[in-house]
Amino acid sequence: MIPTQSQHKDTSLTLINILIALLRAYIYSIPNSLLYFVPHVVSKSSTKALLGYSAGLRGTTVCIQQRSNSRAFSTTPDRKLRDFFPVKETEHIRQTLPAWPHHGYTEQEMLDVVPDHRPPQTTGEWVAWKFMRFCRWGMDFSTGMQKEQKVDKANPTTAVTALKPLTEAQWMIRFLFLESIAGVPGMVAGMLRHLHSIRRLKRDNGWIETLLEESYNERMHLLTFMKMCEPGWFMKSFIVVAQGVYFNSLFLSYLISPKITHRFVGYLEEEAVHTYTMCIKQIDEGQLPKWTDPNFKIPEIAVKYWQMPEGKRSMRDLIMYIRADEACHRGVNHTLSNLNQKDDPNPFVSEYKSGRAPPRPAIRPQGYERAEVM
Repeated sequence: MIPTQSQHKDTSLTLINILIALLRAYIYSIPNSLLYFVPHVVSKSSTKALLGYSAGLRGTTVCIQQRSNSRAFSTTPDRKLRDFFPVKETEHIRQTLPAWPHHGYTEQEMLDVVPDHRPPQTTGEWVAWKFMRFCRWGMDFSTGMQKEQKVDKANPTTAVTALKPLTEAQWMIRFLFLESIAGVPGMVAGMLRHLHSIRRLKRDNGWIETLLEESYNERMHLLTFMKMCEPGWFMKSFIVVAQGVYFNSLFLSYLISPKITHRFVGYLEEEAVHTYTMCIKQIDEGQLPKWTDPNFKIPEIAVKYWQMPEGKRSMRDLIMYIRADEACHRGVNHTLSNLNQKDDPNPFVSEYKSGRAPPRPAIRPQGYERAEVM
């Protein structure tokens, strides 16, 4: 019997639902114990009834290990744990120091960071904001974030209270994906401005260094989380595809309008500050017990990079440092978007005639207006 158009449509919808379920199952699962089994998406018999043959689908196993070393949390079985980037032993070199040492924060500076949002003021900014919201929805959907785990839709960038907390595994997957793309904008902008400076035979007035340092800083966030959690092959593939799309999109966007691109990155950093603030709140409320366990240790790479003092090396402290970094990027990009993209110097690395200190981007969530810094 020849299938009708309606049957073809039903089969297509079924295939789409299966693919979405597989995407969620392979990217991550919500563990309720140390060993969690993701249920079968669909049985062989049901796929045979739907498709006419057995698709051989099966469930996925994810192992969550609580360990006392620096890899205290992993989505990889214990027998497969490995160091992604072990120290390269050579005959003469003791260690390789970071090209951009972290400038550090006081505890009060980190506590002063709050979620905020700069309302769009032009059509271009409105488009950038809406596209950022679409990207956020895509990440929530792909990682299986439940309705009860989301905040108030009326204040998506500032509200931090949800009916149901995320688990440590959910947070880690979100951190990994967020930081894997957050390191792209600074590199794209820095590269294009570097080429532009060479092409015009003119100085860039300090923008390139700040943008590349931002990219480097975001990569350090990613390397820190990679020491704590090893994603599966599907997540790695997903990151590769996302980076390819994101890099090329930003490349074209920056060529067309650097001002709107910086505003978009400012909105991205608003989401990052919101994400880490929400995580800190759930840690403080005792909803993430694995990260408040006294035996939990953060990676040594984080201790060295942020120069974290003794007694301030908990998971909460680590998230506080990372959130402060994201707050700086938020203020920097919103400020850069307000400047003349061709001629204005970078105010954050400039010396002022009055002798005043350079602006502090972390304390200005919506950035500085041009008249304030020029």
